[in-house]
Amino acid sequence: MKRRAVALLGAGVLALSACGGPSGGAADEGASDGGGEAAPASDRTEVGALSPRIVLAHDGGVTTLDSSDGSTLGTADVDGFVRLNPAGDGRHVAVSASDAITMYDTGLISQAHGDHFHYYTQDPALTELSLDAPMPGHVVPQGDRTALFADGTGGITVIDPSKLADGDLGVVEETAAADPHHGVAVPLSDGGLLRTEGTEDERHTVQVLDADGEVTAETDDCPGVHGEAAAQPTESGDVISLGCENGAVIYRDGEFHKVDIEGDYERSGNQKGHEDSPIVLADRKVEADPEGGIERPTEIALIDTRDDTEQIVDLGSEYWFRSLDRGPDGEALVLTTDGELNILDPESGDILHEVPVTEEWSEPDNWQEAGPMMSVADGTAFVVDPEAKKLTMVDIASGEVYRELDLPVVPHEIQVATGTASGEYEITPGADDHDDHDEDADHDEDADHAHDETSDGGGHEGHDH
Repeated sequence: MKRRAVALLGAGVLALSACGGPSGGAADEGASDGGGEAAPASDRTEVGALSPRIVLAHDGGVTTLDSSDGSTLGTADVDGFVRLNPAGDGRHVAVSASDAITMYDTGLISQAHGDHFHYYTQDPALTELSLDAPMPGHVVPQGDRTALFADGTGGITVIDPSKLADGDLGVVEETAAADPHHGVAVPLSDGGLLRTEGTEDERHTVQVLDADGEVTAETDDCPGVHGEAAAQPTESGDVISLGCENGAVIYRDGEFHKVDIEGDYERSGNQKGHEDSPIVLADRKVEADPEGGIERPTEIALIDTRDDTEQIVDLGSEYWFRSLDRGPDGEALVLTTDGELNILDPESGDILHEVPVTEEWSEPDNWQEAGPMMSVADGTAFVVDPEAKKLTMVDIASGEVYRELDLPVVPHEIQVATGTASGEYEITPGADDHDDHDEDADHDEDADHAHDETSDGGGHEGHDH
């Protein structure tokens, strides 16, 4: 696996605890009390470097693969339809199924030790850290906290994901929207919380609450609110974009701002952001009542959170909600039905690379069915073709395909863990005794590396139930 060396920037890089995660087992049907038994040290193996681990959700459960050779590292049986989200620590994945959100330990451990790291691996396992969440919805890591939303109750649980390695769910706040709805919550860097309000029939309101729970900003001009992404913050704090059916709304500098659109209807319910980019990548649907009930767009929106404008780019081929992601330098990634991974410059909208990665495909009629998708980590786009049971790894900076793997299952969701919250492979300067690179690396080692957006509030791939 290709690695990129980066300097550690003090507290800006999260160092995980040396403690092992819970020893695993079946998911608890009820809410955890926050406790859990840590895996004994003997269950861990020290290694020179961590290879990203690929977590796949499929019919019957979750399977984890080693990205270096595709070998199966572990499986866990899970009843019901399984969804995956990053938990926020780079090690655990939040597994949503059967009215609960349960933490899955990928077994990647990064331990800070003075001016360098030590790395350990252990078998992946479904832990006993579980939260009751009727109709589990969006899971949003942002900064050093992660918000979990239960659509069935409107309940919002905010956790500190750095506690997961110690066998603790790390609950720091429990609150709720006024009514159950398909909503979302985003932790803010000042200790506040952005959340939606609505009902099962309609939703159009977004609020910002300070650390004391007082509403400091609100808009009701976001019909059908769905999907969120964090962009590059301003000096005043967080910048969050949310999808609406009349153009996106942006929270910036303590206020909400509306993005002007052409016409009366434009839905951007799936968004991806990057902490170093003011541009948010979003889908773009313009038919309020599409024929057959499903609109299959070819245009994407690049939303500029600095001035509340957007640039429309027509890719000439369709895509779906699992098609969007961001690269290490903020590149906009879109997987289209012609089988190509389109890598765009988010500022100009120019296509930097068009990479063939799958055969031609069409969007499934049911969003729960398996279709082409991807996850980004360690400067790589991990692209899945479920029908062919293939996974293709693409170096985002060069657009090169450098590895292909056969898959043992037909997955419908993917998350890739690196062991660090940033999604970077981290090497400290002067720690040559500890940076044991993969010997089969055949890529540019000099390119800079930035955060994996799946771990930095980059947005939640979603749908309307």
